[in-house]
Amino acid sequence: MIHFQLVSLDGVKQDTEAYEVLLPTLDGVIGVMPGHMPLISAASHGVVSIRRNASDKDDMMEHFAISGGVIEVADNTLRVLVDEADHADEISESEAQKAYEAAQKLKREAKDQVSLEHAQSLVDRSAVRLQVAGLKRRRHRS
Repeated sequence: MIHFQLVSLDGVKQDTEAYEVLLPTLDGVIGVMPGHMPLISAASHGVVSIRRNASDKDDMMEHFAISGGVIEVADNTLRVLVDEADHADEISESEAQKAYEAAQKLKREAKDQVSLEHAQSLVDRSAVRLQVAGLKRRRHRS
């Protein structure tokens, strides 16, 4: 097992033992398992997925929507420090859908580069939250 800590500006979101953790990086999704080599990397907007036990199927994984941050792996401990982290159970799919649509509208109506970049950041954040809400829905159907 690897010790996994997910910490946001709101505090510790997860502090547990895990078999595998999937993390979004600037270069794509990486998997961290026990014995992983030391690593420091940037995290991107995306989904963090936690497999608690080797025998857990994909639909049993726990999911968080995160904003960018920093990933550190050392001595069989994985720390992820982010601005925001929302557990799947904290996300309403209908609210996430509304936020996504509002962000898309802001992006379409952006008049300058600063407004466009802000809107794109909102689109990215709400798209990840919507993705995690969908994963939660599929998990509860199983």
